[in-house]
Amino acid sequence: MTDTQVREKTPVDFWFDPLCPWAWMTSRWMLEVEKVRDVEVRWHVMSLAVLNENKLDELPERYRELLGPKGWAPVRVVIAAQQKFGEEVTGKLYTALGTKIHNEDRGATREVIADALAEVGLPAELLAYADSDEYDEVLRDSHNDGIERVGQEVGTPVISVPGADGEEVAFFGPVVTPAPRGEAAARLWDGTLLVASTPGFYEIKRTRTQGPIFE
Repeated sequence: MTDTQVREKTPVDFWFDPLCPWAWMTSRWMLEVEKVRDVEVRWHVMSLAVLNENKLDELPERYRELLGPKGWAPVRVVIAAQQKFGEEVTGKLYTALGTKIHNEDRGATREVIADALAEVGLPAELLAYADSDEYDEVLRDSHNDGIERVGQEVGTPVISVPGADGEEVAFFGPVVTPAPRGEAAARLWDGTLLVASTPGFYEIKRTRTQGPIFE
């Protein structure tokens, strides 16, 4: 490869809900992977509120509260920002929101959303979309685009990459804590692609014994 040649990066489509701490951990890992592998993350929203809207009665009270009206606010603001200011703001706003919601343990309050908008230079008026259904159809389309690739039995994150013979490979996860750094991030990425691209492979799982470690 000469200096004039540019290596084409592998696109990685990543669906997230800002409220999910495990998606947050995975997203921080993906940013590490961008540094050590030729990949480019494309950020998309999905919604745990949408995913669970028909089964709220089956969930514990703490989840019913989180996935009710409160759960719509962050993702509605992100999708509105994306529609008004372009795809490139999605990942930046997610990082600002996730840092405040998870690392700083401030929760998904209106103040937190407002602070995140200000941090990435987006207008404060976008906060009004927390209570607006104007872009709910776009939100649902984005959500369905991700979830239909892996099935209704999973949540966020969803990751999709080009697989063998150019066919798409999509999977839920990986769920990991803390987010691996450097070469450890690269090894997990390589292994994830290896198993996800194996025909007929569906799942590796064990019981989580540790909560998210935010660094």
